[in-house]
Amino acid sequence: MAKSRKLDTLSLLQEHGAILNGHFQIPSGFHTQTYIQPSLALQYPHLAQKIAKEMASKFPQHIDVVISPSLGSVVIGQEVARVKKARAIFTEKINGVMVLKRDFKINPGEKVLIVDDVFNMGRLTGEAAILAKSYGAKPIGIVAIVDRSVDPLPLNIPIRALISYPLELFPPDNCPLCKQKIPLTTPGSNLPPAGH
Repeated sequence: MAKSRKLDTLSLLQEHGAILNGHFQIPSGFHTQTYIQPSLALQYPHLAQKIAKEMASKFPQHIDVVISPSLGSVVIGQEVARVKKARAIFTEKINGVMVLKRDFKINPGEKVLIVDDVFNMGRLTGEAAILAKSYGAKPIGIVAIVDRSVDPLPLNIPIRALISYPLELFPPDNCPLCKQKIPLTTPGSNLPPAGH
C-alpha cells in the first residue's frame, strides 16, 4: 500500500485566502503585516478533517480530552478529538479568567491535548495548560496549525505545529505600516479598531 502524501498546509491556507497581507492589529495590541486566519479553510469540513489528522499525528499517544483555548480553535479541536477518539471541550473567560463552563469537566489523571489554530505568544494555551493541571490532569502537549511564535515559549510542555510562520510584530507607537499610512484593520472583523 502506498504511503499517503503529507498535507501541504501552507498551500491549503493560501488557496483558501487564510493568509492575509495588509496592516493588522492583533489582540495583544501589536501591529503586523501578515495575519493568518485558518477559519477560512476550516469552514470546509473535509479540509478540517485533513488538517486534524495531521495535527493528531503529532501526538500519537492516547488522549482523553482535547481542549480548545479560543473560539478560533473550537472547530479544529473538535476534529482532532474525533481522530483521537477523545472528548472535545473548550474554555471561556469570566472576568479575564479562563474557566470551564457548560458542565465541562476534566478528571484527575486524564491526558489532555491542547489544540489551537494559531500559536502566537502562548498566553491562552499556557492558561489552558494551567487550568488542566488545576483539575489534576496531565497536559501531554500543545498542537497548532500555525506556530507564529518568535521567542522561546515559557511552557514546559511539548509544542508542535504543522507549519512555522514567525510573526513580525510592531508596537503601535513605532509601526512602519502606520508611518506609510496603510489602513489598519482588526482581523476577523469588518470594523476598524477604535481610535483609527
